[in-house]
Amino acid sequence: MPMSDDFDSRLRAVLPHVAERFGTPFYLYDAAGIDATATAFTAAFAGLDCREYFAVKALPNPAILRRLAAHGFGFDCSSLPEIELARPFSRDLFFTSNNTTTAELLAALSAGAFVTIDDEAALDKLIAADAVPATLGFRVNPGRLAPDFDAKLFGHPHTAKFGIPVERLSAVCARAARHGVRSAGLHMMIAANFRTAEPTLFALDLLAEQAQRLGVEVTLLNVGGGMGIPYRPGEEPLDLTALAAAIRARVAAWPTGFRPRICFENGRYMTGPHGVLVTRVINRMSKYREVVGVDTTVNALLRSVVYPGVHHQVTAPFAGDAPAETVDVVGSLCTDIDRLAAQRDLPPVGEGDLLVVHDTGAHAHAMASVYNGRLRPQELLLHADGSVELIRRAETVDDYFATLDFEPRILRMAATSTR
Repeated sequence: MPMSDDFDSRLRAVLPHVAERFGTPFYLYDAAGIDATATAFTAAFAGLDCREYFAVKALPNPAILRRLAAHGFGFDCSSLPEIELARPFSRDLFFTSNNTTTAELLAALSAGAFVTIDDEAALDKLIAADAVPATLGFRVNPGRLAPDFDAKLFGHPHTAKFGIPVERLSAVCARAARHGVRSAGLHMMIAANFRTAEPTLFALDLLAEQAQRLGVEVTLLNVGGGMGIPYRPGEEPLDLTALAAAIRARVAAWPTGFRPRICFENGRYMTGPHGVLVTRVINRMSKYREVVGVDTTVNALLRSVVYPGVHHQVTAPFAGDAPAETVDVVGSLCTDIDRLAAQRDLPPVGEGDLLVVHDTGAHAHAMASVYNGRLRPQELLLHADGSVELIRRAETVDDYFATLDFEPRILRMAATSTR
């Protein structure tokens, strides 16, 4: 979806100067847009005991985390490096991982994070380590109880790797209680990038129902993240006000005394529309199609090839109003999937022109790779006063080779007789 008019205006005012000063390619995030979304989210749920825990995996940059912490958000972490990244800005952390080791569980508890286990195997590990906390979260998989939400990004619950099967939840919680758990949180996330209320409300309803039949006190219901944004022109945004109203109605109908906190773990919704990837045209080529070659690759935007049907709007803000032509926008990788856009209508562009890839404020730079020796780009933050701050430098060739600088180690095995 085209960026907001406000973001577009702010970006156009500075983009040529930014490209000249910092060089391309770069990710640029709009501080004013992020602030506006965070403020609107908080306002929508005012009066309810709700809290957002920003999903660090979406945009793991300290400058962004600092900004969101100022809005009172906690952070959802799924690895120990994410905990280390988020802790300077908030001590209110969720550790929501899967296929987790004992070392990770113990480190997360030591860091003060609220740990949510994804499987009974994690409870086994905590018991074996004599480290079962008094408060513990349990991720729930509803299996075939869940409606058939769009599963392109997330998979169907009954085939997913996530969560404790709902029919096992009571037994697992009872076992945890025998080993010292006195209060619990329940977690569920069953869809991603959805723009309707149904997945959130389904999760809330099922978790609330389960919470009232367990043998431990449930203090929070975590409905996960996954709230989506419109990527394609014409798509309708999520109606946050209507979702909040529906949640209020459900809370009002809960039994007296049952008032667990409702938690969210959104990433994309908070920052996705407020980021762009800016790249420069380096070649115009005519093959069986018209091809625009740019100075970045899908390495920098892996979600465009990892997930089926992903779309990012691409525009040429300074190319003029000439009639559009249909082109492929490609990078320099040695693979034909290296297309930021295929068969898109753009005004005629040539070498040196700037292109803007929209809606890349989440799960974009965070997923980037260095395949083919193509290095990850820099990240910039556009402030409300028009100033632009470098918040992550571009990778260098030295970075690419850094992990090859190490003390040699060899494990020598004794020769084994073949007699």
